[in-house]
Amino acid sequence: MTDPQRVRKARPDDVALRLKLQKIGNKIYAAKNLNEILISLIDEFIALFKSERITIYVLDGETRELISRIMSGKEIKEIRISVSPRSIAGYAAHKQRIVNVRNVHDRKELAAIDPELRFDDTWDKKTGFVTKQVLAVPIFFQKYLMGAMQVMNRKDGKAYTATDEKIAAELARMIGIGLYNKRRAARQADSKFNYLLQKHLLTPTELKKAIADAGRKQEPVETFLLKTLKIPKKELGKSLAKYYNVPFAEYDENTPIPKNLLKGLKVPFLRKNVWIPLRSEGDKIVVAVDDPQNFQKINGIKTVFPKNPVEFCVALKEDVSEFIDLFTGKKKKQDIIEIDPDKLSDELLKGLDEEDEDAVAEHDSDLVSEDSSAVVKLVNKIIIDAREKNASDIHVEPYPGKQDVRVRIRIDGACQEYNMKIPYSYRAALVSRIKIMCNLDIAERRKPQDGKIQFKRYAPGRDNDIELRVATIPTQGGMEDVVMRLLAAGEPMPIQKMGFSERNLENFLDIITKPYGIIFVCGPTGSGKTTTLHSALKYINKVETKIWTAEDPVEITQAGLRQVQVQPKIGFNFAAAMRAFLRADPDVIMVGEMRDKETTSIGIEASLTGHLVFSTLHTNSAPESVVRLLDMGMDPFNFADAVLGILAQRLVRTLCKDCKERFHPSKDEFDKLIREYGEEMFEKDQLATYSDDFTLFRAKDGGCEKCNGTGYRGRMGIHELMIATDDQKKLIQTQARVKEMQDQAIYDGMRTLKQDGVAKIFKGFTDLEQVKRVCIQ
Repeated sequence: MTDPQRVRKARPDDVALRLKLQKIGNKIYAAKNLNEILISLIDEFIALFKSERITIYVLDGETRELISRIMSGKEIKEIRISVSPRSIAGYAAHKQRIVNVRNVHDRKELAAIDPELRFDDTWDKKTGFVTKQVLAVPIFFQKYLMGAMQVMNRKDGKAYTATDEKIAAELARMIGIGLYNKRRAARQADSKFNYLLQKHLLTPTELKKAIADAGRKQEPVETFLLKTLKIPKKELGKSLAKYYNVPFAEYDENTPIPKNLLKGLKVPFLRKNVWIPLRSEGDKIVVAVDDPQNFQKINGIKTVFPKNPVEFCVALKEDVSEFIDLFTGKKKKQDIIEIDPDKLSDELLKGLDEEDEDAVAEHDSDLVSEDSSAVVKLVNKIIIDAREKNASDIHVEPYPGKQDVRVRIRIDGACQEYNMKIPYSYRAALVSRIKIMCNLDIAERRKPQDGKIQFKRYAPGRDNDIELRVATIPTQGGMEDVVMRLLAAGEPMPIQKMGFSERNLENFLDIITKPYGIIFVCGPTGSGKTTTLHSALKYINKVETKIWTAEDPVEITQAGLRQVQVQPKIGFNFAAAMRAFLRADPDVIMVGEMRDKETTSIGIEASLTGHLVFSTLHTNSAPESVVRLLDMGMDPFNFADAVLGILAQRLVRTLCKDCKERFHPSKDEFDKLIREYGEEMFEKDQLATYSDDFTLFRAKDGGCEKCNGTGYRGRMGIHELMIATDDQKKLIQTQARVKEMQDQAIYDGMRTLKQDGVAKIFKGFTDLEQVKRVCIQ
């Protein structure tokens, strides 16, 4: 028996032999079907060892048994052996060593190798084959056991040589790589949802969780992806179509009823088997089914239409059920209320007299009520459209005179015109309706008002659970602007999807897992500070950790967190909430914002007494945050002791993944990026090297349907993380200038917001125009 580590490193010396093994390896590595390749190579393997038989075993990951995958003998279909000394191949896998036995029936020889080693003669008895010499080698990929290979009976009756051992070790290494590649490809390609993973509509972790959650709810995974994770049905359909290699059939209530195909088919039978004939195409019949790879079901359908070829398409179970209802008259076509802008204008004109602007303004409270259906539909449509476009804000902007009401929605940080013109005579009705929805005084037009809309109260439905924060502001000419912010309800985003660079992610995870200290996230309104804080809390949210949060408002909810909505009007502000938390046995405290000296002092005190504290600041950069806090009157020594790190961030628009264009930048364009990054730092970080084949990405002129013609879709974070190193703490204690603290932070490894943005340009996520829109340096 030979030391496997030495054998794995060994290579056969004969040049011709090595070339032969290389060709075998190339076939194995390039194989799309590893089984077929190994079967085709079995005779070559036997010739290499001058042997009678060979068996290749693969490890069953669940049972931990070795199962014969390739055998040269045909007497039996499958051999299963345990990874143990009870068989020679099992022993080789168990001990991770090559086993070379001249006579398997010689008990002394077996005992000399290992007293526990046995030869399992069960398979000889079943096949009539008489085993004599055996060479067994474990199959590994890196440190993972993948299987074993066993060669039997040299034709000259002699023992296997050291060269045979080297050949066996080399073949086992190749097969190990092949098995690993096959498993990896299977994990990727065999998933019905691989297209969603490739398009980054879903992460592997989210998919794994969705499968588990759907199982617990006893609903199809597809249903869970649509309703809970909001995966677009068309994208899910593409994924299923690619997997099953058939078209996707989406429910359409205007589908003609194929009466001739439904004769003799019972509704309970169709529902139970989840299929429905959709149409005839010549002599061919098109059938929608939930699983086109269920051969028993497919064969059953073909027997229903024995005289016609059947073409299958995949459909969601819910859509098959909808088709069945539609075709069999169990369900009438629903009246879906769609608001046509022209018809809507006509309807509103009927409800409002064409008065002059002063009369409209004077009597608007009499003209509008919750029962005014046209205005209700208009407001509901604006809100629903904004939500579907992933807008963060809705701006309703009335103008004096006879100018149309302007409505804009903010998508990915940029305002866009809403695709509907609202005549001037509707402006008072529109504003009053919004006020009614959030319980504001519709008669008060002279001062600002704030309120909230629970949209589900006015538009019941599973998809209308929307909360909006509303602000009205009096404007010139006796008008009122309304700004509605759609609050980001739902699950927190995993911290790995926040767009952190590798260094920033590593350092941020390091500080948020400290037992005590204070961490600040800073940036302007709408820069994603709350989202980042909740992602951090999600990462550390464990059973053993008690987490209290004080927020205004509570936008993102998490199980395991005790979340509190502050009420400044009754004196329950952030400072009061923090004092209460300190009496409630906290491990971690999150405060929505450090707005004043009192709140900040309590936060620093809490962090110095064994608590981990998170909060936000409205500052431009990480070093500037230190100056802001010290200007509030914080003791520089206490603050230096408490602070763990300060994260500044912005949200930058990202290039649309569906239409962004690859291009070769000029040398001047490349040099401009270097200057924006800083020539010295660029050379140090080695982000890219200019060459003739160097490419970047840019927004497509005119965009596409997915990005509303802008060329941009979605946003990602750019970050500036200043870690409170010992040198940085000394600067804080001496109240150093911002420039000194920034220089020290950069020396410690920090990269500025702009540098992080430029790095993301080189990775193809965004462009310089968008980076410069959100940061200066």
